Amino acid sequence: MSLSALPMLVIVPGLRDHVPDHWQTVLADKIADARTVPPLEQDRLSRDAQVAALNEVLSDVSGPVLLVAHSAGVMTAVHWAAQRHRRPVKGALLATPPDFVAPLPDGFPTPEALRENGWTPTPRTPLPFPSIDQSCRSGAVKAAATQRGSRARAVRGSRAGPVPSRPSGPPRSRQPPP
Repeated sequence: MSLSALPMLVIVPGLRDHVPDHWQTVLADKIADARTVPPLEQDRLSRDAQVAALNEVLSDVSGPVLLVAHSAGVMTAVHWAAQRHRRPVKGALLATPPDFVAPLPDGFPTPEALRENGWTPTPRTPLPFPSIDQSCRSGAVKAAATQRGSRARAVRGSRAGPVPSRPSGPPRSRQPPP
């Protein structure tokens, strides 16, 4: 496969502000041609605004894409796909999708605020492209992944929540000791 035939990586972050050492920011920095949906300055909690921001990034990309969505970005991608867009998507990695029906930790929107801003109900129809859901072991999140047609994967450490930004402790050398 030639490099020009590879899909464009489009990163769909959650609702948080830009975090320099977050894994999705690090990934975007490591892949030269990756595109990231920018954080919104206004209407940050609006599902329609988030979906429109994803659609805007995708409209600037010619050819197929690979979506990498995290947290609320997963819900943005799911709502976008439910609107029956015809853009060629090769697949999606959906990392730690939230359960927007259950209360979230302090500092995050309430289920009521999410409902008022269009996030719930979440579409439960199969996605029109292959996907892998890297998720916690929550029964509701696993059920949603199955309904989306995603391959659900629980990874080590995901029981407690999000994928860590970077490993803790000093960096390890990639070379064997002398």
